Amino acid sequence: MPDTEHPYMQVAERIRRRILDGVLQEGEKLPPQRELAKNESVSVATLGKALDQLQVEGYITTSRKGTFVANAPEVAPSSYDRITRVLRTGSVLAEGESMIVTTAELIKPPQYVAELFDLDEGDQVVRRQWHTGKGQQRTGLYVTWYPAHFAASVPELLSTSRQSSPGILLKIQQATGRRITDGRDDIHGRDADAREANFLGLRIGAPILAGAHRLWDDQGVIEYGEWCLPSRLAVGYEYSFEAAPEAP
Repeated sequence: MPDTEHPYMQVAERIRRRILDGVLQEGEKLPPQRELAKNESVSVATLGKALDQLQVEGYITTSRKGTFVANAPEVAPSSYDRITRVLRTGSVLAEGESMIVTTAELIKPPQYVAELFDLDEGDQVVRRQWHTGKGQQRTGLYVTWYPAHFAASVPELLSTSRQSSPGILLKIQQATGRRITDGRDDIHGRDADAREANFLGLRIGAPILAGAHRLWDDQGVIEYGEWCLPSRLAVGYEYSFEAAPEAP
């Protein structure tokens, strides 16, 4: 995540990552503010702003007894969060989150996917469908696509094994030498179709948050993904305008 000029946002991001990665567990009490401020090397006032931000986002709750990680916070990691997590920790999943891969296959892709990967007529891709959950709740349905030749270097791409699946993206980078340099997300709200409703435990036509992401390097697209989340979940992003050109 790009650095921001506001120190409290940097502190909020560090704590947010620890929550999303499961280092800080649901219901866990945070240290007193003075102690936490010292640990983060910031003033108590700066820490207070960071905690206010995290409370607004739903990651923490406060009471007379102290500050706690929210139980089942109504937030979901962004594509950026998941991608950087797997590169940091070796797993796309947060602590306590589960993943079930229902499909892993080589197929001829739809035209729009073929164009994204710059494929010739008749070329195949790897298609993986999987969903995540926490406890009894389904938290997301995903379909990810990869160039077919990746499967020769990473056989796990065609496996539904729970053991290898959370670290697929890291394995791809290690086995192929490719490195993600850029990405893009596109997100919109819509109604769930029958397949999506079934996997997420919703009624058909229930509102969902749907999105797609592309990850690439100078050789082309490494991963293309489509996903949807229940509408109760929120996704947050931070961004920097440092690279934006100034108006004349």
